[in-house]
Amino acid sequence: MTLPYQPLIDLAHAHHVSTSFTDWKGVTQAVSAETLSAVLVALGVDPADPAAALQDAWDAPWRSTLPACTTAVRGTARLVWMHVPDGAPAALAVELELGGRRELEQVDQWVPPREVDGALVGEATFRIPGDLPLGYHRLVATSEGVIAEAPLLVTPAQVRMPDRMGDRRGWGLSAQLYSVRSAGSWGVGDLTDLTDLGVWAGADLGADYVLVNPLHAAEPLPHLEPSPYLPSSRRFFNPLYLRVEAVPEFAALPSRARARITVLGRRVRERAAGDGIDRDAAWTAKREALRSLFAVPRSAGRELDLAGFRRREGAALTDFATWSVLAEVHGNDARTWPAELRTPTSPAVASFAEAHADDVAFACWLQWLLDEQLAHAQDKAVATGMGIGVMHDLAVGVHPGGADAWRLGDAYARGVSVGAPPDPFNQLGQNWLQPPWRPDALEASAYAPFRDMIRAVLRHAGGVRVDHIIGLFRLWWVPAGQEADQGAYVYYDHEALIGVLALEAARAHAVVVGEDLGVVDPAARDFFASRGILGTSILWFETADSGPLPAERWREACLASVTTHDLPPTAGYLEGAHVRLRATLGLLTRPVEEELAADRAEQRVWLDEVRRRGLLAPAPGGEEETVLALHRYLNLTPARLVGAALVDLVGDRRTQNQPGTVDEYPNWRVPLSGPDGQPLSLEDVFASGRAERLAAVLPHR
Repeated sequence: MTLPYQPLIDLAHAHHVSTSFTDWKGVTQAVSAETLSAVLVALGVDPADPAAALQDAWDAPWRSTLPACTTAVRGTARLVWMHVPDGAPAALAVELELGGRRELEQVDQWVPPREVDGALVGEATFRIPGDLPLGYHRLVATSEGVIAEAPLLVTPAQVRMPDRMGDRRGWGLSAQLYSVRSAGSWGVGDLTDLTDLGVWAGADLGADYVLVNPLHAAEPLPHLEPSPYLPSSRRFFNPLYLRVEAVPEFAALPSRARARITVLGRRVRERAAGDGIDRDAAWTAKREALRSLFAVPRSAGRELDLAGFRRREGAALTDFATWSVLAEVHGNDARTWPAELRTPTSPAVASFAEAHADDVAFACWLQWLLDEQLAHAQDKAVATGMGIGVMHDLAVGVHPGGADAWRLGDAYARGVSVGAPPDPFNQLGQNWLQPPWRPDALEASAYAPFRDMIRAVLRHAGGVRVDHIIGLFRLWWVPAGQEADQGAYVYYDHEALIGVLALEAARAHAVVVGEDLGVVDPAARDFFASRGILGTSILWFETADSGPLPAERWREACLASVTTHDLPPTAGYLEGAHVRLRATLGLLTRPVEEELAADRAEQRVWLDEVRRRGLLAPAPGGEEETVLALHRYLNLTPARLVGAALVDLVGDRRTQNQPGTVDEYPNWRVPLSGPDGQPLSLEDVFASGRAERLAAVLPHR
């Protein structure tokens, strides 16, 4: 590959775009000039004249009185610059979020003035003290009567476990909620099922948390995207997960309307009795039922509560609801709408929202119901003695034509999508078809879109798992039209993003777990640990010197488990199901026999290690015994949290998701099943002796 010429390399570096990367084989690969140019354009930079664009990048900070956004860590002082005409006086103060003002001390640090746009600009330096309170504050600069302001974020040094956990270790189960169906759910696991699952796990099994797949909002009408990791919005939730009968107004329905809802639910359950998750059928029936409930008069107190919810959520909720109604009329992808409707602030959108006010109100009402049912699930989980309760999963990004991409506009980059370079399990690379945040736009907004998203996810939760958390350091941007391996890393201000994450977690008294699998710089893992963010350790991936990493050398600051949702359940993994599936789908780069042999060899060294520890007999009695032994091994590690997948508790074998595929495999549409492949109900799970046996080997409170 021909290296791009030097000015383009310099321009890329100035905008925090990497011009090379180290692949999973340890080989350094150069990024093509074509990719660099496309990525720079997506960042709003014209690469046609790299030298001129580079000069503009160097001059840009000197055109600003203050940095666009400054992040500090409580307990640690830091410096901040202020630009004024050369020789002019400078003063800087902090206006605190909850009131009050602090004047900042100027530091005697000489910086040469710089000529920008024909004028000399000087730089003054001030110290931000380490004793400022946590919060979203404002820097106020004054020079010769001119005032400028900019955000100051003071963030916690560390995320801490909820007080309920104390210093103990804990375990929890992970579940794909849509796949966990009860006798009362409408073909898709819902928030009442989550509540019941949490009560069972906490009260009967001694678990401290239930980790569920992302519950982010999807499309308002079929066809619904099956992947919970490609949502329409990460700021709002998916009404597919509502339990219709749990809405208080259900009791006030006239008998005929209630009978109609009963029939709708029964039909969906009958249709869902076989294999496969049919979101479209479930939501079509559920939406009709919820429309009937929306028409039921609410009590005065509930009307006040709904009005308060809408005020608190503000314009973001109204915009989301408006997008939802627009999507019902014009389709789920806003990129295909009439031009005048593609911007939320346009007069055409305002007119549409006014003409469809009742439909917009319905979409807002659905989010209010979700808020109620999510709160109930968390309250019931904590009431069992769980130290954490519900732990939500945060997807990497959103659909490019979805609600967030529409309402947040330039906060997302255009003409590129997020993915991952090739790795051992995805040897062709991955393209997740999601627009990335623009680093400059996030900074200019003081990270408000990110803050609001985290705050919403943690509103009724004791923790959050951040999928692909390394994306807060860097993301693999793939230009439109390029293959997944032809991308480049774009770097973000991780101090700011992790700081906001830590601040919102502190305010919610929640724990943060980062999914830091794959190609991750060890320095990034060290940084996460220093900020109290737990990593993710999967048994099969914990290796050292071509062998298992001894339990004692595992990280303490992690959530340790045997498997993850991107691998088959452990019973299937032991059979090599992941290799055979990838072979069937054409995702291997070498013959299947070689892959199977390599996989068996990797498993063998791990099973030998488990036997060496006395956890597994030389000739195990069966697959369940091996699964139990692997989970017992987790107890030997210092990991603060231990996880067991619900599929492992019941002996399921089928893969939920095969990365690198869309419809080639029924990703995210596989119901929870037993060892025989037959779907299990939640009631079956509660009666499972296998689940009790696995839970019994995990650390209990």
